[in-house]
Amino acid sequence: MISLQDRTHWIFDMDGTLTVAQHDFEAIRESLGLPAGQAILESLAQLSEEEAAPIHARLDQIELDIAQSAQAQPGAIALLSTLQEQGKKVGILTRNTRPGADATLAASQLAHFFESEHVLSRQCCAPKPDPEGIHQLLQSWNAPPEQAVMVGDYVFDLMAGRNAGTATIHLDVTGAFPWPDQADVKVTSLDSLLGLLTATEV
Repeated sequence: MISLQDRTHWIFDMDGTLTVAQHDFEAIRESLGLPAGQAILESLAQLSEEEAAPIHARLDQIELDIAQSAQAQPGAIALLSTLQEQGKKVGILTRNTRPGADATLAASQLAHFFESEHVLSRQCCAPKPDPEGIHQLLQSWNAPPEQAVMVGDYVFDLMAGRNAGTATIHLDVTGAFPWPDQADVKVTSLDSLLGLLTATEV
């Protein structure tokens, strides 16, 4: 059993976790001319630098455009406020760009919860499921993974947490939970997660 109250360092995915999901990844892949059903960054990594550069530029702009209309996930402000009140450390690890992350947090009115150096993008570290970003955050906090939680809505978030040795929390608003082996805790809303946070054990 995991006591969330004992977890003092909280790392969040951003798009679809702290904010309402907006990205239509199949449409983005199609617009970029990338193979259907494959992760976008991994598809780009298979291309030469010369081939990938203009596609990366288009992807960055698409993500930045989407960021302008970002909305906070229901329960996000209450959850982050409670973590702040409890003196917990919070950070973001996103596969988005840093400009995209900043625009998303500004539009969703969540930016004030996070110190700038604790918002990591794909430009700061290898993208999830690589655990590099989690390691960077934990090192900056001087915290072991046993004190940390990774919260996300996709398997790459959960795999990154597993790879780094943190607890993993899967937010799935549909309740489908397609990757049960990757998650220590499963919730359908951030309000539910807040309830677990203030309970003794989960």
